[in-house]
Amino acid sequence: MQTVAAHAQFQVSISDRREVDMSRVPVLTILGSTGCGKSRLGIELARRFSGEIISADSMQVYRGLDIITAKVTEEEKKLAPHHMLDILDPLKHNYTVVQFRNMAISIINDLHARKKLPIIVGGTNYYIESILWEVLIDKMEIEKDKQLDEENVSCSKKMKVELDRSTTKSNEELYEELDRVDPEMAKRFHPNNRRKIIRSLEVFEQYGVKHSELLKAQRTAGGSGLGGPLRHQNSILLWLRSDVKVLEERLDSRVDAMVETGLVQELLDFHQRYNEQRIKSNTSADYTKGIFQSIGFKEFHAYLVLPEDEKREKKGQELLQKGIDDLKLVTKRYARRQEKWIRNRLVRRSDRQVPPIYTLDCTNLDQWNSCVYEPAVAIIEAVLRGEKPTQKPLNETVENEKFTDNSNEERHYCDICDRIFIGYHQWNIHMGSTKHKRTLKKKRRLEELKKLEEQKESEEQKESEEQKESEEQDKFEEEHKLIEQMTEENR
Repeated sequence: MQTVAAHAQFQVSISDRREVDMSRVPVLTILGSTGCGKSRLGIELARRFSGEIISADSMQVYRGLDIITAKVTEEEKKLAPHHMLDILDPLKHNYTVVQFRNMAISIINDLHARKKLPIIVGGTNYYIESILWEVLIDKMEIEKDKQLDEENVSCSKKMKVELDRSTTKSNEELYEELDRVDPEMAKRFHPNNRRKIIRSLEVFEQYGVKHSELLKAQRTAGGSGLGGPLRHQNSILLWLRSDVKVLEERLDSRVDAMVETGLVQELLDFHQRYNEQRIKSNTSADYTKGIFQSIGFKEFHAYLVLPEDEKREKKGQELLQKGIDDLKLVTKRYARRQEKWIRNRLVRRSDRQVPPIYTLDCTNLDQWNSCVYEPAVAIIEAVLRGEKPTQKPLNETVENEKFTDNSNEERHYCDICDRIFIGYHQWNIHMGSTKHKRTLKKKRRLEELKKLEEQKESEEQKESEEQKESEEQDKFEEEHKLIEQMTEENR
């Protein structure tokens, strides 16, 4: 987390603010993995362009736990208005992406009315996605409610899929169910991809619409298989990127700083409050929902549940250190997943409306102004003037790497390995893999051996038949000779 002192060198005076032409830049989104400085850049640009920040972080909506969720400080909040922070009690509420989207869109509309630039900042990428693209499933549900009469509704109920999220049905049974109600969708999934199969069944059950038909509707409306059309046509995406090794070292240091500033005590206090309330309400512990999904809880859980005296003993200290080490590991893993999401769902999509994506190198924080802040300002100012920025968007320079939903959904069957693959990429990897080549070589060798055995059996059978024929011939000749001999004697 950055401090006010860290912002001192780049603060822009109030007189430098200017009114934004909302038709040219309706929404600015700052992307990037955790630890890249998204919050810092968001504050800088909000001060420069009269903007307000909308946090797109699924854990920062909960009050408290400021350290583990890496919230901006109170001092930083004073530098620019922030929205969607500390709005829910973590002990009482679970929050969905739909709730977030509805609240965020309302805030964006209000900012537009006040001629303020909405700046979306955060690392929960599917939250960002829900703001940038329209999701047509809500519209389809509304249309269904308006148009279907009682007979159709009755029909829909008859077709309802009997599905429970905690179902004990096997993968095979779930796949057969999907193949029955939506065979087109079933072809896109591996029979063992339980999560996606259940999701498609849920769409059909909840909305009475085949998932495959929903995806077609999204494409027809200008969207793609990943969602509907863009909500705001002239949005800008700024992607903060860093050298991986440098970023991972920075993330390790950030975890150490969190521990020094009271991370463990913050978790202990919250854990105690949670259990006190749980006992009062006579409910069992559930660490799978809400704030407990935040990185940090799972890693320190074994330490948090220890009795107080054991926390100070060797076992407790070992569990504490393991929690710190695990937190560093999962934070780096999370950063890699965030990067992968941006590449696969934004940069490499030829079938999706994606705003221009401009990359900013935040590897060297000493060169922040020249490598991050100033290029970002130049991009935004050029767009505001109705000009093309000097820097080319990343998604215009990687056309050869792009793929579509169709190439990613095609079903392939390897009869050599008896395996199913979804998507050309996975199929291509498998066909060139050592395992496939080894299996192919083994199968060919077995076929050759089988052929040799069959050939040997054929030759042996032929020899046996020839021998039998020879024996029968000898027997015939002996019998013939015996008959001749007997005939001769009778004379």
